[in-house]
Amino acid sequence: MIFHGDLNDSAVVKLRKISVFEHEVVAMSVSKKPMVLVILDGYGYREDQQDNAIYSAKTPVMDALWAKRPHTLIDASGLEVGLPDRQMGNSEVGHVNLGAGRIVYQDLTRLDVEIKERTFFANPVLTAAVDKAVAAGKAVHIMGLMSPGGVHSHEDHIMAMVELAAERGAEKIYLHAFLDGRDTPPRSAEKTLATFEAKFAALGKGRIASLIGRYYAMDRDNRWDRVEQAYDLLTLAKGEFGPIPPSRVCRPPTPVTKTTNS
Repeated sequence: MIFHGDLNDSAVVKLRKISVFEHEVVAMSVSKKPMVLVILDGYGYREDQQDNAIYSAKTPVMDALWAKRPHTLIDASGLEVGLPDRQMGNSEVGHVNLGAGRIVYQDLTRLDVEIKERTFFANPVLTAAVDKAVAAGKAVHIMGLMSPGGVHSHEDHIMAMVELAAERGAEKIYLHAFLDGRDTPPRSAEKTLATFEAKFAALGKGRIASLIGRYYAMDRDNRWDRVEQAYDLLTLAKGEFGPIPPSRVCRPPTPVTKTTNS
């Protein structure tokens, strides 16, 4: 949201400077009046008033700016920011597109195109790694965040990697899945796991070798007690053994409420 002119109204906001990797405050000098670009994380616009936290909140400063200053709305998701249609945006995508003056296509979109055009399957880095394992009679291990979330990864890309390994002659394909539950609903991995199990059955080779949540495998808070569990799982096969999918990653059944006529 961009406002032009003086910002005389007092407001408590979190200002961020925008640079290539960190996005904080940008203050740009003009001849007479400054223009400030303020990023309010999580602040959006929706006409539907139901379950609308911003509409329900008391925001006199923002209301005054909206009424008295020139303003416009910009899209922050989907095709307008270089993502697939109807794919939700995120902070990284928004920051990359802000001020670019063009649509910046994201890795998600680029990979989708490469898979569709099959240039993905000729990527020299990927093919060299698989060919080396095949030539040595070794297994191909594939790991990553496996979900349809589309923020940090997408399960379709992992599926393409499985297909690439199989096409190049890998007989032992082991998938180490980091389950989501953050960019997807909690306990929603059952469908994804079933899809990959069906793919391995169709190929006649490969299997899901391990499961762990992103809370552990993708910790960003330098908590070794979490990362250690992922490390031990992947390098020492240290963990619980059981069927795929384990019940704890499946969505529990919806309780049925019985009513009686009085």
